[in-house]
Amino acid sequence: MLLDLLAPYRSAGATVLDIGGGIGIIDQELLRAGAGHAVLVDGSTAYLEVARQEARRLNLLDRIEFVEGDFVRRAAAIDPADIVTLDRVVCCYPDAEALVGLSSARARTVYGLVLPRDRRLVRIGFRLENLWFRLRRSAYRAYVHPTARVDAIVAANGLRVISERRTAFWRVVVYDRATTAIDA
Repeated sequence: MLLDLLAPYRSAGATVLDIGGGIGIIDQELLRAGAGHAVLVDGSTAYLEVARQEARRLNLLDRIEFVEGDFVRRAAAIDPADIVTLDRVVCCYPDAEALVGLSSARARTVYGLVLPRDRRLVRIGFRLENLWFRLRRSAYRAYVHPTARVDAIVAANGLRVISERRTAFWRVVVYDRATTAIDA
């Protein structure tokens, strides 16, 4: 759904910043659609290795930069991009203020998020999931950040909601700096 909502912003030569991009699916698709360069930031060495292998297999390796680590800690060294995406990343980070604030500030044109819907059923599900992690002695925790707060942080960086889709669990939202998409 995120890629569908970003379709109007796919322009030749666009730059992409994919935070928490895992194995690089978003980067690969946007590069194959004409984007010029992508930066994939992820904290997992294993995911980045798979992303490199896939980029090599697709002949995209020379157009993707891989950055290992926590985006919030590395943000000062990461350049702005035309398209910034976080696909199911906000739910894995305790400090939405920092993550959403720093990442949306780097979006020149469009900012895409996939995050949990701020609904009672989703919050209950996350509490149960976190209980499971605690019982398994895992340090991982999942978060449902308030939708209004996320939107306010993004708006403070000059972006506004332009399109949105929802599932029972996820909110897929695209913000931009203008009311019209870039000509593809």
